[in-house]
Amino acid sequence: CNYLAAGMIYLQANPLLREPLKIEHIKNRLLGHWGASPGLSFTYIHLNRLINKYDIDAIFLAGPGHGAPGVLAPVYLEGTYSEVYPNKGEDVEGMCELFKEFSFPGGIGSHCTPELPGSIHEGGELGYSVSHAFGAAFDNPDLLVTVVVGDGESETGPLATSWHSNKYINPIRDGAVLPVLHLNGYKINNPTLLSRISHEELEDLFKGYGWTPHFVEGDEPEDMHQKMAATMEDCVLEIRRIQQEARVSGKPERARWPMIILRSPKGWTGPKSVDGHKVEGFWRSHQVPLSGLKENPAHLKQLEDWMRSYKPEELFDASGRLIPELRSLAPKGTRRMGTNPHANGGLLRKPLRIPDFRDYAIKVDKPGQITAENTRPLGCFLRDIMRQNITNFRVFGPDENSSNKLDAIYEVSKKLWLANYLPEDADGGQLSPDGRVLEMLSEHTLEGWFEGYLLTGRHGFFSTYEAFVHVIDSMFNQHAKWLDISHHLPWRSPVSSLNLLITSTVWRQDHNGFTHQDPGFLDVVCNKSPEVCRIYLPPDVNCLLSVADHCLKSTNYINVIVCDKQKHLQYLTMDEAIAHCTKGISIWPKASNDAGCEPDVVMASAGDIPTKEALAAVVLLRENFPDLKIRFVNVVDLF
Repeated sequence: CNYLAAGMIYLQANPLLREPLKIEHIKNRLLGHWGASPGLSFTYIHLNRLINKYDIDAIFLAGPGHGAPGVLAPVYLEGTYSEVYPNKGEDVEGMCELFKEFSFPGGIGSHCTPELPGSIHEGGELGYSVSHAFGAAFDNPDLLVTVVVGDGESETGPLATSWHSNKYINPIRDGAVLPVLHLNGYKINNPTLLSRISHEELEDLFKGYGWTPHFVEGDEPEDMHQKMAATMEDCVLEIRRIQQEARVSGKPERARWPMIILRSPKGWTGPKSVDGHKVEGFWRSHQVPLSGLKENPAHLKQLEDWMRSYKPEELFDASGRLIPELRSLAPKGTRRMGTNPHANGGLLRKPLRIPDFRDYAIKVDKPGQITAENTRPLGCFLRDIMRQNITNFRVFGPDENSSNKLDAIYEVSKKLWLANYLPEDADGGQLSPDGRVLEMLSEHTLEGWFEGYLLTGRHGFFSTYEAFVHVIDSMFNQHAKWLDISHHLPWRSPVSSLNLLITSTVWRQDHNGFTHQDPGFLDVVCNKSPEVCRIYLPPDVNCLLSVADHCLKSTNYINVIVCDKQKHLQYLTMDEAIAHCTKGISIWPKASNDAGCEPDVVMASAGDIPTKEALAAVVLLRENFPDLKIRFVNVVDLF
């Protein structure tokens, strides 16, 4: 694996060094991240051994995704990559293509992109690996999700909060997450915090998070392989023991799940020093440890010596294929992590069983005569969707589902809670160790869970306040990019859309004030392609129900629905709402008086309160200018 990782960074020809290394074999521009790659491959291969030994259903997430060569290499060696991309076959020519296309325009990305089989987490923007891993594990009782967490990544706020995800795993119905915190000591050119505190403080930190940390530390490869093999096996057996005890007893209790803290040198097995400067085990190995090869023959010689130290002639046969003894070590079929269907969740996705949304309609005899809380009937709709999809549908929210008038969902399933209980919790707390509603006051963690849940083939719904959805602006961006690339990969099956309800809107902040007023998330969404992101602004209950039904049935979108939770005037019958939402934009005849002629004024609105205000303006215009011809247009499908 390390040989291939180095080859991806440096070589465009002579992939197996079957002739002396020359300048023309070297890429014109050297790109990639060597430093994290050895630790990723090391962990991946040890997990492979346990997959074979215990027939484990497992996927692998690389938090330091910029170490993609360390994941590309084992996926290529297990045969998956060549099956998906036949031009990169398991031979000299295929290996050469793999090397040439890495970090090349139109080629292979330097992160664990959607193009990488087995990936559900790119790792370009750091901080989301653990939450994605837990999202994948929810409702997948037989799945083991191993996630490597970079020690630089661990300094981010989202990652720090996501360690608490272990308190939301029900060992009866959920799978398990095995985090491997990789302490290689350095970021781009700074030390990492967790690598520079004492062993005792580090251990206490993760015990405080509720984990049972196991340490694997060293730099001598043979010794480290023995340590990692034993430790990872101990962790897998401990996970199985926890799950078995819970499943036999039928009592889902909070467990102290195992994790591994792997301390190995950054750029392990690479050049120890270059021009008298330390490289292995230091920040200089972060990206390209040897540069300036065309100007410095000594560097070219050092590169050749380094790559030959892996003895490629002993690893690959005459055709360039991995020798049979080593090929036999990889799992077979869909037990290979590159082909595991959980990492291509659309293969496992089942359409939601959805009740008829028309059954939840508000009766409207005349527009603008009755009021209703726009989101409360939606809560009843979601309640019954959950009832019919009790193993593959979740509702997510940062302590706001009741505030957002969606609390009918608790009639079917409570809020998951595996921490301590107090007697007063029974009085309206809606807590249960069997709950399926996930609430935590971290939008980052919730969004990560939601994305991981969707990418592994399930469905969900997320509501949050309009002013604070900005917390996940960049997470939204990254998921939109993932979907955009996935659209162009025929082998990636469509996944359920990410459905996001934004409520508690800018217009109605009677007591919260300016801090709770910011409609700018839609500006972020509008910067994306409408092939990926859609915006809906239903003006009333019946339109919201129609929109929600449409969004929940869709795939490969991010659907943003903006609708206030307070009482509002109701305008359209259900039949009218369906017709309006199907068109996305329409003239409201009952608010217009321009039939048969050109209007003098066109009033246009989108959203509940703007629609109310626009209709009020129409009333004023008619009172003061009775001859004015007005056409009223409402937009529900904004983008």
